[in-house]
Amino acid sequence: MGNLFGRKKQSRVTEQDKAVLQLKQQRDKLRQYQKRVTQQLERERAVARQLLRDGKKERARLLLKKKRYREQLLDKTEQQITSLETMVQSIEFTQIEMKVMEGLQFGNECLHKMHQVMSIEEVERILDETHEAVEYQRQIDELLAGSFTQDDEDAILRELEAITQEQIELPDVPAEPLPEQKPEKAAVKAKPRPAELVAAS
Repeated sequence: MGNLFGRKKQSRVTEQDKAVLQLKQQRDKLRQYQKRVTQQLERERAVARQLLRDGKKERARLLLKKKRYREQLLDKTEQQITSLETMVQSIEFTQIEMKVMEGLQFGNECLHKMHQVMSIEEVERILDETHEAVEYQRQIDELLAGSFTQDDEDAILRELEAITQEQIELPDVPAEPLPEQKPEKAAVKAKPRPAELVAAS
């Protein structure tokens, strides 16, 4: 019982899945950084405008230099995000390709086993037998379809009639003449019934 609960389940997460997860996490962090830098650039631009209004041109110039450096970092960040997304797509597509290859390999193994069960010679034998059976049936169909002469048709009809006559069994005709029938005598008077005798008495 302890073994049942103590056994560790085999993880279904592969190394490729872990790599994809890490790459996506890095991409999300870079996007957060990108958003934060964009907000800072907007603030710095507003501050530089205010400094120019206050006559602090040198400080505004320094701030704009800093802003320009952050914009360059932002461009690099965008390139890194693109690289990460390309890497994620490549790994995911490779996983799909691996699944396809596994399916092809399994299919090839099944075909190989089926080929071992039925050889080329066996297939050729079955096809030859099938061809012979089809040819035999074709010959029979041709014979039945009208290749008989009129004499053949007449002979067939005579044989059919003879078989039909054999099947009808008639009783034998008697050799002796039939007895002559005599006219019937007058009907005998019926005897009175017991009830009639009682009434008469």
